[in-house]
Amino acid sequence: MESPNRTSAQEFIFSAFPHSWGDSVLCFVPLLFIYAFIVVGNLVIITVVQLNSHLNTPMYFFISALSFLEIWYTTATIPKMLSSLLSERRSISLNGCLLQMYFFHSTGISEVCLLTAMAFDRYLAICSPLHYPTIMTPKLCAQLTLGCCVCGFLTPLPEIAWISTLPFCGSNHLEHIFCDFLPVLRLACTNTQAIVVIQVVDVVHAVEIITAVTLIVLSYVGIVAVILRIRSAEGRRKAFSTCVSHLTVFLLFFGSVALMYLRFSATYSLFWDTAIALSFAVLSPFFNPIIYSLRNKEIKELLKKMFCSLNMFSVSGN
Repeated sequence: MESPNRTSAQEFIFSAFPHSWGDSVLCFVPLLFIYAFIVVGNLVIITVVQLNSHLNTPMYFFISALSFLEIWYTTATIPKMLSSLLSERRSISLNGCLLQMYFFHSTGISEVCLLTAMAFDRYLAICSPLHYPTIMTPKLCAQLTLGCCVCGFLTPLPEIAWISTLPFCGSNHLEHIFCDFLPVLRLACTNTQAIVVIQVVDVVHAVEIITAVTLIVLSYVGIVAVILRIRSAEGRRKAFSTCVSHLTVFLLFFGSVALMYLRFSATYSLFWDTAIALSFAVLSPFFNPIIYSLRNKEIKELLKKMFCSLNMFSVSGN
């Protein structure tokens, strides 16, 4: 119960952003470019996949679903970062903070589940090629994607609901660039309930990450075992090339996420907290469209054709 002389904070002020106007603008410009690139890049991938019938395969279905989630995953945090960089009072309401945490984590967990489903898809495609078309049907792809989203949007609800019941008193300066569980929980009034919530959040994140990583690693162990049995070097190269993009995205995303959410009692400086948060909230989504377009021959060829068609259209229009 709150003591009478304590007032519950109704807003938080982000204190991890640069204090000078010049430094804020220097951060604003590249962040705006990155966000625009993420949105446009992922929209291009979705459009290319939807407009080309020969890309109507499970792998491309999952890639377009991942691109859709990436747009909303970054939209949960980056627009608020951009406005905070240009604002004198870098504040967010308590309810706005809870909503940001919910949508950031729900889309993030949905991506984790989808990357796991994509590993299962690659496992079936390489290890059971004859049964693959009958197992990985469009219906199953849709069900897996829907299941990933349901899991993603339900999992953070108890944590958010629990955090919303905590009293926040004293300092309302949030030492982070967006609302996240641990920085927000540090501002809760020191009591047993807040400590229990922190421990529960740590365990939940650990279970989510370790389960997904274990399933993906097991899938790739099976894939590698099959690839090594292929006699020709060209055959091995072709089989593994279908997994390179997914494996790269997996390592990039999970590496930074693990550093942030598998630390338990370990603490980082504000600089490293911010750097790690930027790596999985901004840089990983920035590289994903590049990885899936540059590492994927079909998407590269279709993008070239699209740009050639647009150039020819603009020339003929002139």
